[in-house]
Amino acid sequence: MNITFHDIETAHERIKPFIHRTPVFTSHILNERTGGELFFKCENFQKVAAFKARGAFNTVFSLTDAEAKNGVVTHSSGNHAAAVALAARTRGIPAYIVMPENSPQIKKNAVASYGGEIIFCGNTQADRETAAAEVQTRTGATFIHPYNDVRVIAGQGTCAKELVEDTPNLDYVLAPVSGGGLLAGTAIAATYLHPSIKVIGCEPEEADDAFRSLRDGTIYPAITPPRTICDGLRTSLGTLTFPIIQERVSAIHTVSEEAIIRAMRTVWEVMKIIIEPSCAVAVAVVLEKKLEVQGKRVGVILTGGNVDLDKLPWQ
Repeated sequence: MNITFHDIETAHERIKPFIHRTPVFTSHILNERTGGELFFKCENFQKVAAFKARGAFNTVFSLTDAEAKNGVVTHSSGNHAAAVALAARTRGIPAYIVMPENSPQIKKNAVASYGGEIIFCGNTQADRETAAAEVQTRTGATFIHPYNDVRVIAGQGTCAKELVEDTPNLDYVLAPVSGGGLLAGTAIAATYLHPSIKVIGCEPEEADDAFRSLRDGTIYPAITPPRTICDGLRTSLGTLTFPIIQERVSAIHTVSEEAIIRAMRTVWEVMKIIIEPSCAVAVAVVLEKKLEVQGKRVGVILTGGNVDLDKLPWQ
């Protein structure tokens, strides 16, 4: 199904009452280290502390009353789960959230705090999908896919729309990639508003299925069991997101676990803001010089800031 910039504009109007237009931060220190002008789109200050609020609110508030009456169900390890729970509570409908048992405790707590009913499952993608289907059959709830849904992709695209509107003449926009909802939406919005812009996906070396998928032209499954600390980047690309990424994304770069941890700590120490490991991947691509940004204007989407402070990766 074709997704257009008009879909992103419509999503933006729909969700404006419910989300923050997040700030764009800069850092003189990080500019000096990289030689580029870096512009950080701070979705760690978004509702639920993650960009996922955008796609969740767009989807939940796109539903007809008949579709919404039995609530919604989704599967997620964290930020999407919390976002759907909050969006459903805002609309006044139930949210059934299937979460792997190994999901971070901070993200389980967030879902519960927003009123979502958590159903735990095994740690594979198949476990998630089976459990969600069972809940859907039992409750009659409408299923919201975490990324392979046109409404989710359009909602996530509003982040890049804001970034490009607020920061003109960018040469690059960088975003992490897992299922591809954010990267696909980013690519549609950024390349529509600024056709010469290059959109770059960023991924852990230990979960490089999107890199290999783009390289070889076929969707590879996610690596199991997960080997990366980036709990938000452990799923494979979707049938809707992959063609958009093939058409509009210039490259996907990968970085090591050590580089991700260094980038996360650097942002904490230099910019004095909290980002989570999945978010740090895009920062690491720039700091490790996997992408040459000397003299370039670079937008970096900081996707989220939900971190278990008792389990910091550098401890």
